[in-house]
Amino acid sequence: MKTILIKNALRIARMNDSREEISGGDILIEGNLIKQVGRDIPARADRVIDAKDCVVLPGFVNTHHHLYQTLTRNLPAVQDSKLFDWLLYLYEVWRHVTPEGVYVSAQVGLGELLLTGCTTSSDHFYLFPGGKSADLIDREISGARSVGMRFHACRGSMSRGRSKGGLPPDDVVQTEDEIMRDCERLVQAYHDRKACAMTRIALAPCSPFSVTTELLKLSAVMAKQWDVRLHTHLAETIDEEAFCLATHKMRPLAYMESVGWLEGGRAWFAHCVHMNAAESRLMGQTRTGVAHCPSSNLRLGSGIAPVRMYLKDRVPVGLGVDGSASNDSSAMLPEARQAMLVARVKSGVDSMPARDALWLATRGGAEVLGRDDIGELSPGKAADLSIFDVSDIDFAGSLSDPVAAVLFCGAGVRAKHVLVDGRPVVENGRLALVDQAAVARQANKLSQEMLEKAA
Repeated sequence: MKTILIKNALRIARMNDSREEISGGDILIEGNLIKQVGRDIPARADRVIDAKDCVVLPGFVNTHHHLYQTLTRNLPAVQDSKLFDWLLYLYEVWRHVTPEGVYVSAQVGLGELLLTGCTTSSDHFYLFPGGKSADLIDREISGARSVGMRFHACRGSMSRGRSKGGLPPDDVVQTEDEIMRDCERLVQAYHDRKACAMTRIALAPCSPFSVTTELLKLSAVMAKQWDVRLHTHLAETIDEEAFCLATHKMRPLAYMESVGWLEGGRAWFAHCVHMNAAESRLMGQTRTGVAHCPSSNLRLGSGIAPVRMYLKDRVPVGLGVDGSASNDSSAMLPEARQAMLVARVKSGVDSMPARDALWLATRGGAEVLGRDDIGELSPGKAADLSIFDVSDIDFAGSLSDPVAAVLFCGAGVRAKHVLVDGRPVVENGRLALVDQAAVARQANKLSQEMLEKAA
């Protein structure tokens, strides 16, 4: 079994229950697991990584994304649009995505995440052009494997097209039967329940305004039967709240409770910007998680989620970079910084210390995805970690607290090294398993083809 010794780190932030930090620390990795964490570990290893002048963190966990949107970043027509207008325009572009586009966009988005210290990502894929599933989720999973990312594929769906009062075009939605057949296929083919699993599946109807009540109920029933998790968007905008009140006579969370989604602690919701105190308490009591996506919420003017309230009520909270068409980035470290900053605007300057934001990005995300084997640098945990060099000029003067410096300082910081499952996937700031320049060129080509078809 191969061993890796990470040696002499400036600071290791373990993110264990006591939030222990070690100066001048070492980490011994054996196979895909962390074997030992401490100082001066007396071990001979197949490889030694010198972490001098570096901060070592557990790999970040991204709890919400739409990878295919990396092909439609920064489009001028919707740079200043609110969510519903933004969606109506972009559906006309996204309906032209191809299987190759799905694969390459996964490489782009997950590669960018890896470069910024993220080692586990979920993705919410819900758009099936022509109403056909084909192998689009399979292509995403292949893309994740090609770059080395630990991956939770959320089999999304839309069953309420415009002819039924929904937002999406009818040609990108499916029937309940088509959706659930493909969900069952994917769970049987890919869902790995073992510790340190590299691939898991969740059921993920898109949103209250793009799926039927019947699909939400059926998804909850089958998620329990198949022992998988549930995911959707919720309470992102005031428009969504108005839709739920007009259509279902309930606020969004009450609607999701009525269809069985708050049972069993298996669901997590993206955004949750517009929740009140009673709803926060209910989320905490039912162990229903939140994927906090601050950059997307700011970009679309949706608001700022009340994260400090959620944490007070013991709601599981992780971070999500969200789709790159609303964030324009898949970078995880800036998302943690953004979470730190917006909480201070929402709830006061002392409401989100840097280490709390890093906790959300690691242990918080692991809890949201239902995992206890990642997000922490401790013996027996998966060997997922990121190493950040803080010796350059953009960190000068900040090393009285090198862990906080990773968030407070650094201009476009990328990880120096990243390991997933004990495997180096970023080496000296570059993706190790794919040619990232070639991936970028192919993504730009496919993006242009989509835009030309839409035009």
